[in-house]
Amino acid sequence: MTGQFYRYQGKAWDTHFLPRLSKLQVSQLPNKEEALVILPIGATEQHGPHLPTFTDTLINEGMLTAAFDQLPDDCNIWTLAAIPYGKSNEHYGQPGTITLSAQTLMSIVLDIADSLTQSGFKKLLLFNTHGGNSALLNMMGREIRIATGMNVFRMDGGGLGIGAGIIDEREQKFGLHGGDLETSIVLAIKENWVDMNVAPNEIPNFPAGYTEKGSTNFAWIMNDISESGVAGNATLATMEKGKELIALSGEKIAIHLLEMKKFNLNSVKSGNKAK
Repeated sequence: MTGQFYRYQGKAWDTHFLPRLSKLQVSQLPNKEEALVILPIGATEQHGPHLPTFTDTLINEGMLTAAFDQLPDDCNIWTLAAIPYGKSNEHYGQPGTITLSAQTLMSIVLDIADSLTQSGFKKLLLFNTHGGNSALLNMMGREIRIATGMNVFRMDGGGLGIGAGIIDEREQKFGLHGGDLETSIVLAIKENWVDMNVAPNEIPNFPAGYTEKGSTNFAWIMNDISESGVAGNATLATMEKGKELIALSGEKIAIHLLEMKKFNLNSVKSGNKAK
């Protein structure tokens, strides 16, 4: 992955983009019941004065582009077009933010899953790159499983741990939105969409232990914690770091995709043996 990203170019889009196929081609796909279909889910929301509102969706597409470059041509893994809107009501009212309600996003995801079953697909990955979607999508995985019988997987781009050794520890802990990591990745994907002249450095004063796993949490919207709309230090961002982060994400996602592809839910129950 060079860091230069051309939308809808590369292996992900030329040979593994399911909507590129015709009705006839989809109907004739072999082993559809074993195929893994990825539903990318991003957002369109404010990311401070320096980043595009399309940041989360752009990062999603960039990560998947890098991942498919690592996969074998015959992997039988397919991606759909990204849902470019998410549950972004923590940014509601801020310029450029477009949010869906929780109910609307749930309905869209369930309808897409149901539609895939009508074409013969049985495995679905909800690949998310917007933190505000995470809790809802965790719940929806089970709802889709119940409603459609599909094997459903979840993955968050923000949970890959790609910042270790690249992004400093304070930023990894508190850089929740529009900081070094996201800005670096967008610089690597679409440099001319970033204005580093107005990149903020604003890290919220979270209580001790707030970001620790299992800690007590509190509800917030972006206006509660930030003046700029950013939680993190975007001034630290560089294209070089972004290229490294994209490459690492591609490697990690590819490994997970291959594991999901071969996963057999029947093997989980102790009385069954994997085929």
